[in-house]
Amino acid sequence: METEDVRAGRRFKDPWHVVIVQLLIPVGFTAYILAVVAWIAHLIFTSRKLEDVPSASTAISIAAIPVFLVILGVFLYVSYGVLFNQCEKRAERVEE
Repeated sequence: METEDVRAGRRFKDPWHVVIVQLLIPVGFTAYILAVVAWIAHLIFTSRKLEDVPSASTAISIAAIPVFLVILGVFLYVSYGVLFNQCEKRAERVEE
């Protein structure tokens, strides 16, 4: 990706490690949320397997999964917007 240094009026390439970190943040957050959802699901299945009495903890766990998925969706929406809007604005600046 090429960007333009507005102050100096010159173009330069983004360092590759910056781009990798910008892409790894959403990937890492997604892995974290999916691990939490898998852990909650494992707890629910284990309580069913052990024939545990349905209680508030099971209901809270069932309600927590959609909450984590919504948080993941919002984070990915914002990350996508920040990363790719930034690229579009850079491309517009280079064209001018």
